[in-house]
Amino acid sequence: MQIAVVLFDRFTALDAVGPYETLGRLPDAETVFVAERAGPVRTDTGNLALTADRTLADVPAPDIVVVPGGPGQSSQMENETLLDWLRTADGTSTWTTSVCTGSLLLAAAGLLEGRRATSHWLALDFLARFGAEATGERVVIDGKYVTAAGVSSGIDMGLTLLGRIAGDDHARAVQLLTEYDPQPPYDAGSPDKAPAHLVEEFRSGSRFILT
Repeated sequence: MQIAVVLFDRFTALDAVGPYETLGRLPDAETVFVAERAGPVRTDTGNLALTADRTLADVPAPDIVVVPGGPGQSSQMENETLLDWLRTADGTSTWTTSVCTGSLLLAAAGLLEGRRATSHWLALDFLARFGAEATGERVVIDGKYVTAAGVSSGIDMGLTLLGRIAGDDHARAVQLLTEYDPQPPYDAGSPDKAPAHLVEEFRSGSRFILT
């Protein structure tokens, strides 16, 4: 089974690495990082790069497509090279997935119209503009499309899909071996739980956004 993780300039690292660490543990899985051009691709901070060993053209028909998000997603919304590849790969994929604002790229490619999907909470309105049924759920499965909310939810998406493909016990084993046992020091991981003033500052754009 071939898993293609798409990279583009200024993607968010955990959006790609979370699914890599979970889905990449499928039995007999081959995980490849792909981009328009092979070579290092910088994340949103500019301090880290992942290497795309293959170009999009090199990997036309992966079994699983993973599209991360990040601030660089905005400049990819009209990148027909990427959007055409997403449409082509989706034509034969078993699963087409995204993390965070990666779902906006799937939507821009016309793949989420009329489907339930999620994204980062600040991007849900944009997702709806492309005809998707936007929901604030952490992981959403609609047919073969699996979308995850913001950044850290890519780990949950990977485990969810791992369970669907390889069985619950395999997914539990991966969770155990990666010791994924969230115990955050703050209960502010969603707009429903975070202090209202922080949510409003981010919605208004008056506060610096890390991603």
